[in-house]
Amino acid sequence: MRKCDLLIKGGTVIDGTGAPGFLADVAVDGGRICAVGQLCEFRAGHVIEATGQVVAPGFIDVHTHDDWAVLQTPDMACKITQGVTTVIAGNCGISAAPFRFQSGLPAPFNVVPGMEIADFSTVELYENAVNQAKPAVNVMLLAGHSALRAQVMGTDLDRPASEAEIGQMAQVLDQALAQGACGLSSGLDYPAAFAAPTKEMTRLARVVSHHPGRVYTTHMRDEGDGVVASVREALETGKSSGARLVISHHKCAGQANFGKSIETLGMIDAARETQDIGFDVYPYVASSTALIERFLPSAKEIKVIWSDAHPEQGGRMLDDIAEDWSVDRSEAARRLHPAGAIYFDMDEGDLQRIMAHPLAMIGSDGLPGTQKPHPRLWGTFPRVLGRYVRELNLLSLAQAIHKMTGLSADTFGIKDRGFVRDGYVADLVIFDPHSVLDKADYDDPEVPSAGINHVFVAGEEAMKDGMPTSSRAGQFLKG
Repeated sequence: MRKCDLLIKGGTVIDGTGAPGFLADVAVDGGRICAVGQLCEFRAGHVIEATGQVVAPGFIDVHTHDDWAVLQTPDMACKITQGVTTVIAGNCGISAAPFRFQSGLPAPFNVVPGMEIADFSTVELYENAVNQAKPAVNVMLLAGHSALRAQVMGTDLDRPASEAEIGQMAQVLDQALAQGACGLSSGLDYPAAFAAPTKEMTRLARVVSHHPGRVYTTHMRDEGDGVVASVREALETGKSSGARLVISHHKCAGQANFGKSIETLGMIDAARETQDIGFDVYPYVASSTALIERFLPSAKEIKVIWSDAHPEQGGRMLDDIAEDWSVDRSEAARRLHPAGAIYFDMDEGDLQRIMAHPLAMIGSDGLPGTQKPHPRLWGTFPRVLGRYVRELNLLSLAQAIHKMTGLSADTFGIKDRGFVRDGYVADLVIFDPHSVLDKADYDDPEVPSAGINHVFVAGEEAMKDGMPTSSRAGQFLKG
């Protein structure tokens, strides 16, 4: 007879490798998986009967802006209720560390709530804050390129960095990576970094290449009319620097660009023969970020989710606001500034083509703490499982879980997580494949999903019978 802390019996284990599921028990002891198989000889103080349910690795959200949420709302209900057990923060060039806020910074620093009080000059300080907060999920952090620019260049960001400034940024980045940042992120589509030339990014990405297992993730310079050129720039930066490349939330925005994913994915397939590439995607045809005039023409509809100047307009369509004010879209956006928005600007065919690609990982790109967030903050992972696996058969269940777990762990160098394997940390999710589905929508975006029944982080039960618990076993994970 063998004893363990937890025994999950009779579930269909989908282990994160992409292989089909198999009926098995999973034993957990001391926060780690200690056996997978027919475990009749095991006895546990806590037994879960998982017949008819899927037992999978805890989901890894590879694209988040949860830097401050894990400190301010450490219960992280928006992620735990989706089955997410690890988040990658610091995306799109914006990171809580290394960064110190100063007034006058342009977008996207106003997109992520909490950044206005950021004061983490090193990743080590941020790590200490995360471990003190004890969030419900694990946290990895990318060092943001825009944050580095602000550290070195102040608010003078509408120009290329000088050689000396690039050198200073490289030193700060090198220290951040040495302290456990999992890579470098950029947001070249935003005012804070739009003026940064390819040379600047290549120099910094080269620093990443000197740290094994780290990545360079990029919100490319243009996801609309210039998407093909931007993919080419990203691939060239990765190849020239030697850094592992991840393209963030790959999309082809604007009706004129619908279908271009055929070309962009072909470029990626050709390049992957000689370099290490990945990308992430979220399962919605609407994006969300700051309300920026340059982004207006590509969207059929735009929903304002918050406005500092006119908070009463949050949740309304921009065209309706413009009509009420007897102005055009651009003038309405200027009056609302600073503000955030949801842009309905993508094609379902492109979305499905990108998601089905074998390199695609799943990331929510949610913006926590905003007045009316995009529903992806609460619904991304169950939406993939419910809509794109069960309803549309775009992916098999094993393929989808691989994109949410093992592929993500391998890409970001997450050790001992992402797979249901003997010896691995017991970050696990148990869900009903027949009922799992997102419930959040654009009108009511903060609604927990259905079908996620149990979630474990390091063997501690963060969700029980569909309800979050008070357990907070997450920690900062070093790259």
